Parts: sequence; C-alpha cells; structure tokens
Amino acid sequence: MLRLIAVLALLLATPAFAAPIESFSDFLRNFETKAMAAGVSRATYRAATEGLTPDPSVPELVESQPEFTTPVWDYLDKRVTDGRIERGRAAIERSRALFDEVGRRTGVDPYVLGAIWGMETDYGSVLGNSKLIRPVIRSLATLVHQRRGRLKEDESDFIAALLLLERNRLAPAELVGSWAGAIGHLQVNPSNVIAHGADGDGDGRIDLHRSLPDALATSAKFLIDLGYQKGLDWGFEVEVPVGFDYLLATREQLRPIGFFAERGIRRVRGRVFADLDTPVFLYAPAGAGGPKFLMTANYLVLKGYNFSDSYALSVAHLTDRLKGGTAFIAEWPRSTKFPNLAQRKAIQEALIRLGLYEGAVDGRIGPISQAAYARFQAASGAVADGFITLQSYEALTAATR
Repeated sequence: MLRLIAVLALLLATPAFAAPIESFSDFLRNFETKAMAAGVSRATYRAATEGLTPDPSVPELVESQPEFTTPVWDYLDKRVTDGRIERGRAAIERSRALFDEVGRRTGVDPYVLGAIWGMETDYGSVLGNSKLIRPVIRSLATLVHQRRGRLKEDESDFIAALLLLERNRLAPAELVGSWAGAIGHLQVNPSNVIAHGADGDGDGRIDLHRSLPDALATSAKFLIDLGYQKGLDWGFEVEVPVGFDYLLATREQLRPIGFFAERGIRRVRGRVFADLDTPVFLYAPAGAGGPKFLMTANYLVLKGYNFSDSYALSVAHLTDRLKGGTAFIAEWPRSTKFPNLAQRKAIQEALIRLGLYEGAVDGRIGPISQAAYARFQAASGAVADGFITLQSYEALTAATR
C-alpha cells in the first residue's frame, strides 16, 4: 500500500508536457529500435507506423483534462447524474448474470465495475463514437513524440499497443480507444491490458472493445492486482468537529477508524462504523467547509485505476448510487473562487520559496500541493485543511513579497 501511495504522489507531481526533440517522422524512425528490443517485430512496427501522422488534438486534450481543471463538485455533477444512475441500473440488470458471476469469481464488488463502466464509456454507449474512440497507435505515438510528463509510461503503452496488434493479428485501425490510448468498455491502457488482461468469455482472445465479459474480467483483475480488498467499502462520509487538526488528514499514513472516532469524527445520519480497526485516512476535498470522508485502502485502489481524486470519488459515489444510496449529505462550497493556471503555478512557486513544497510547478493542484499549503495555513494560525482557493493565492503572494 505504501508503494501505491508513493506511485500516486509521483504521478500527481509530473508536468503535462516537455517538448518534442525531433520531427514526428524522425521519432517514428528512431523509436523502431526500442520497440523491437521490447519484442515488437519489424513488420508489425512498420505496418503500424507507415504514413502515420500526429493527432493535432492530443496536446490540447492533455492540458484540458477535467480531472485537473474542474472543481470536484462540478466534476461530480456532470458524471454522477440521475440519467447515468438510471442507465447504469438498467445496464447492470440486463447483464445481471455476468456481473454476479464476475463478483463471485473475483471478489470485486460488481457495482464498482459498473460505476467504472459508466464513468468511462457511459455503459459502452460511446464506443461507436469516432470523435471519442480513435486508433490508439496514432494517439500514443503523438503522446510519446510530445514527451508529456509521463513519457516512460506513454512509451510503455505505445509498445504494449504494438504488441496487442501483433498478438491479436489486428490491423492498426482495429485497435481503438481514447485519445490517451485507453481501450474498451472500462478503458484500460495497453500496458495494463498486457499485465492484467483476462479472457472473460473463454474464446481465447482478450477483446475489451467488443466483449463486455473480457472488459469486466480484466478490470476486476487490474483492481485485485492493485490491492483491492474483498468486502471493504471505499469509505464513509463523516462529520468533523470544530477545532479538529486537519494536519491529521494525510494519506501517507492510514490510521484505524477508532483513532478518528476518539477525536470526535462521526458518520453522517447517525450511522455506525462497523469496524473501528479498519485503516482509513481523512479526506476533505473542499476543505473544512465541504463534505468530508474517511477513506479506506480501496479508495486508493480506485486512484490506482485513474489517479485523479475527482475521478476516484465519482466512481465511489456512483457505486453507492447504483446500489440505491443517496447523495452526499454536506453541501459543497459552490461559491468558492479559484485561481487560474498562472496563479496556481504562482502558488506552487511561493510554497517552494517558503520551503514547504518540492514538487513540480505545473499548476496541477493535487495532494502534494495541498499538504504543503496546509502546513502554511497551520503556521499562519488558520484551519489547516489544505483547500487551495483564490484567497490562497492572495495570502501566499503577501507572505512572499
């Protein structure tokens, strides 16, 4: 689990793009040696890359990822909708036998898989949309050429996609997915298809795009390999007393629920914790003034699937809503004003100057930046909830003049 936390922190700290160091055609020619060293045949590589051009939409899509540019409540509002909940319940019911069988065989909550399915492809409904689903070889080649912050991972995915072509005897146009290369109903990137792919329908192939059984089996295995624990909830909405020390809200150390209960934290609506020994961390995505949660290790597993907190919380919440659960009890601070990209970078630069932050100056506000800001708040005598707003920019600007 500590390894997973460290990996997530590293991913959140990486910048969006570096810069291409050669032309696209030179890149394709030079990358052939690396692909062949990883097991891709020359014939497959050349068939996949001959005449290939970069996808001009990819750089903008990277910079505008909603997980990093949208307030968490807006992200939830657009994804955990009444329509998506209704469609999800109907879609799961249509495949009830399949979901129940996957749940029994793997131990993964089938509603978690249903929620990922809904979040990723709206229960498969977008898989025929050519604006969203495109040949992944072109997308991944563009990402590697552009050299965004996760270059090593993009190279691995590009090579994995080429291997999938070879192993499944596919034409490049047949291997389709998102602009970032994710494939199939539950959108698994090629490296993870290679590592965790499972043949759910027993036909001897792993086809996440055309086979829902394959897609569910693969994502279930992926979650298990990330450390998913059978029967463990993702977390609980809680009430936090006034005066609570939010510096204890760190995911670097999970503590028993009892630790937080002793400090006055309670479940909402008078619900009772089933096991006070369950390890959790306190998560306040909108600071002391918004909903707050005690999160289990299974929440971190969801972040291993997609390292955005907004995404993981949306999957968690949609899971509950598909089961008949209700909306969160606490209100989001919807009138909050947030800093723009330049101001977010200035916040990170100010935290560096104050000796509180060692991450990238990329304007992406994640747990590392929030923890640094919480330390600044604590030193200033404020509630150290780490919630970064426009007022944070103003306070840090004043502190570093």
